[in-house]
Amino acid sequence: MIQLKQSLNYQRKLTFFLKKKSNFRGLFIALSIISLWAISLIFLLLVDIYKLNFWIFCVLIPWQTFLYTGLFITSHDAMHGVVFPKSSKINHLIGRLSLCFYGLLPYDKLLAKHWSHHRNPASQIDPDFHDGKHKNFLAWYFYFMKNYWSWGQIIAITFSYQFVNRILQIPHENLILFWVLPSLLSSLQLFYFGTFIPHSQPIRGYVQPHCAQTIECPVWLSFLTCYHFGYHKEHHENPHLPWWKLPEIYKRGKLLTVDG
Repeated sequence: MIQLKQSLNYQRKLTFFLKKKSNFRGLFIALSIISLWAISLIFLLLVDIYKLNFWIFCVLIPWQTFLYTGLFITSHDAMHGVVFPKSSKINHLIGRLSLCFYGLLPYDKLLAKHWSHHRNPASQIDPDFHDGKHKNFLAWYFYFMKNYWSWGQIIAITFSYQFVNRILQIPHENLILFWVLPSLLSSLQLFYFGTFIPHSQPIRGYVQPHCAQTIECPVWLSFLTCYHFGYHKEHHENPHLPWWKLPEIYKRGKLLTVDG
């Protein structure tokens, strides 16, 4: 019990220290991700794919997938108010733009659902959790997506695709390889590293109250897999911290465990 109190006190001091750092860093990182995604997408939609070899595609598609994932992570941080804490309006504007670019997703709806997830993790009223039947990866993924997608969004994306293809004369091949495919792969990446692995029930049962597990891996690999979303226990314990501060919490937590 004493150890638990010491751990909680240490965690509060650490998160306070991290939160005191520049508020503008989060804004800079968010705008950098959005800008890099936009520049990369424009370039890839205009490139002549018939001049590219197979191995270049093996780099470009994962690259664009990674940037799409970054868009969602940026919107996720905005939902926690940590993209730009100095201004709620700017913070949520960036969140809305990120979700719009990601897949025309409604920010306010996802904001409400996400906080419901944090308040009720791995429960029947957690919108991200399975229903008790769809527990395997693919079944849970489709159940998860059904809760977040609507026919209105699908129709809007279809019209957007047709406009870019027919009016802007962007080839189908470029659109499928660098717009459609990366966005779909990104949703799988986010679900696997941000929901399926962290919130699947462990053999010994969930640890309350967060019911979240961390994917134990080096910081560089954590970044590449899902912008440190795999440090999920740390995120649920510190929802007021942005994704790029989670490794520090993770590493200090490991040191605390060793010392304890």
